[in-house]
Amino acid sequence: MTVIYPEAEKRTVIDNLQIIRGPYLQQGTESSITIRWATNAPTQGKVWYGTVPDRLCLEQQETTITSDHIVKLSGLTKDTKYYYAVGTIAGVQAGGTEDYFFVTAPSQDQVSLGVRPMRIWVLGDAGRGNDLAAAVQDGYLKFTQTRHTDLWLMLGDNAYDTGTYEEYQRGIFDMYPQLLRSSVLWTAIGNHDGGCANSQLQTGPYYELFTLPTRGEAGGVPSSTAAYYSFDYGNIHFICLDSYGSDRSVAGKMFTWLADDATSSRQDWKVAFWHHPPYTKGSHDSDTEIELIEMRERALPILEEAGVDIVLCGHSHSYERSYLIDGHYGNSDSFNEQMKKNGGSGREDESQQYQKPLLASHAGTVYIVAGTSALADCVSPHPAMYTSLSIPGSLVLDAYGKRLDVKFIDCHGEIKDYFTIQKYSDGF
Repeated sequence: MTVIYPEAEKRTVIDNLQIIRGPYLQQGTESSITIRWATNAPTQGKVWYGTVPDRLCLEQQETTITSDHIVKLSGLTKDTKYYYAVGTIAGVQAGGTEDYFFVTAPSQDQVSLGVRPMRIWVLGDAGRGNDLAAAVQDGYLKFTQTRHTDLWLMLGDNAYDTGTYEEYQRGIFDMYPQLLRSSVLWTAIGNHDGGCANSQLQTGPYYELFTLPTRGEAGGVPSSTAAYYSFDYGNIHFICLDSYGSDRSVAGKMFTWLADDATSSRQDWKVAFWHHPPYTKGSHDSDTEIELIEMRERALPILEEAGVDIVLCGHSHSYERSYLIDGHYGNSDSFNEQMKKNGGSGREDESQQYQKPLLASHAGTVYIVAGTSALADCVSPHPAMYTSLSIPGSLVLDAYGKRLDVKFIDCHGEIKDYFTIQKYSDGF
């Protein structure tokens, strides 16, 4: 398909300049998105875009010459599909076809009323660039088929073993090119990412490859750091924490910001994600490792007070999913039945869905370890968990108004675990 541009400007394909990374989508909102890509030599980057793939009549170009291109598009219409192409002021390098597109976020009202469903894909410890990671992606694509992925999350250890540029290229950019150019990626930092990155200084490949909101550009309270941040998408408030490289002290900046951000949000749903899980008996043990212990003791009381619904983590190479629980901050042997707000499966066809009042504190949270997107190890049952599996796979969150369906999908596209949370108002 030929891209049609304004007649006043002639476009030519550039043969001697190559794209070596991307394009990939970052920081998408109702009215803006950031498109990134890298070239093998410095140049002035440019993006063409529009709502018809062969008529990209809008454009935005960089003001500097660089190899690492970051172009933000603003003034977009909410919940709208745009097509795009990237290149330089001399011509197009990639795009202008139907598989180069993005969809702007819907409004909170659209989604809250059940007018617009949303799909979120979640990967944990995926950054090995191996056959198993490819199989997990194939399983998800078989499951989702033609349905668009609104956004996707990576829960840390996105590049093994030490988070180098080469490992990110193999683990992310060579592995997921189609999803990267059509769905916005949001990332958390893990211990393997931290091998070549410094959260305090905001340096290293992790911080240089991803554009994350530090000033509340995508909703939420500004964090002033890319190590931890928040954003809104539809009627969901997402909170990303740094369980590895940032200060985890009670009075430190991260947890002070978390208390402000989590309680300030009035979205229907609140989803938190980071790397080190508060509960696990997989390849790691939440009773013995300091990052896991401190996140459980210090982050969970804040999150549960703020009414967070789902917590997503990786690190352990297992799939573990809790009951709807509240108030467990100690070791596994201190967990008791009173901490279960609902001790059932959360499956409508087996017992009943989990139910929670809107914007309620301490009404229950489901904790999920989803660290099997490139490796699956043995797992033992933690008493907080409804199920524990040693199966490679990924997680799918489907939000539809006040209903949230969560599914764990294996390499064959089959559902291996599922549950539903339903929100209701006081008058329900």
